[in-house]
Amino acid sequence: MEHQLFYLHALSALHAGTGQGVGAIDLPIARARATQLPLLPGSSLKGVLRDHAKQAKTLDDKSLPALFGPDNIGMDNPHAGALVVGDANLLILPVRAFCGVVAFATCPFILRRYARDLPAAHREQLPIPTLADTEAALPDDSSLSDDQKLLLEDLDLSIQPNHTEANAWGHHLAEALYPHDADWREEFVKHFAILPDNVFSFLADTATEIRARVRIDPSTRTVATGALWYEENLPAESVLWGMLAFSPSRNSAGSAQEMQNKFKTCFSQPEQLMQLGGKHTIGRGLCRLVLNTKPAGGGQA
Repeated sequence: MEHQLFYLHALSALHAGTGQGVGAIDLPIARARATQLPLLPGSSLKGVLRDHAKQAKTLDDKSLPALFGPDNIGMDNPHAGALVVGDANLLILPVRAFCGVVAFATCPFILRRYARDLPAAHREQLPIPTLADTEAALPDDSSLSDDQKLLLEDLDLSIQPNHTEANAWGHHLAEALYPHDADWREEFVKHFAILPDNVFSFLADTATEIRARVRIDPSTRTVATGALWYEENLPAESVLWGMLAFSPSRNSAGSAQEMQNKFKTCFSQPEQLMQLGGKHTIGRGLCRLVLNTKPAGGGQA
């Protein structure tokens, strides 16, 4: 089986919903059950990838179902597609900062999970920082520091004196997310921050974007009865990562490598603009899909 990393960079607020909520937020975003960290289900991305491949018209009538599975599950010879799309997990959460406007925040727990999907050589070069509960790690040229303090929302964190780990991670992620844009690589590193796990978990619950929506009664030009609701979104500039896997075709003799090559014919550019999640007619979910051409940590099986 062949593996490939992907990144999703939200250019607008992203709503990957779960349906009706039970709390104050009527339409919450999807979250992992154990960690409560936001995610985008792989099924949401796979449908968009299939539609993109179909519109590109680079695959014949046999290769498209071989890669993505058949449209009609009642066909004579049903089979699963060769492409496996994993859930996209939160990697970077933008958080309001009192210096530098915004912090592109992550935490050691997320970095450990992400590092498992990297090649072994990368993992060895990217040590995970150890942070106190009120301490953050910033790169050398960070724009977030104010008198050796990091001020986020209503939080006040001291800055770890050792910048080695933050430098390594900041430059690695900048290169992965902006492989062809030196200006944005530099900007990302300036705003990058590694926060303690407990602080990041708190922000992942409280620093998402909540928008009020209404439906207007056309006859009265006021809010229709019962037509006020609240939607949760991942804020613009959030970054998620996930894994694509390719198995041998189940309806032809194509190998896993051949299936991956067919995928690359549809997604030949390192970056693709895609609309993901719900509410796309009001501007939600515009994302950059960045495909990592280097092998993932799982290698080949």
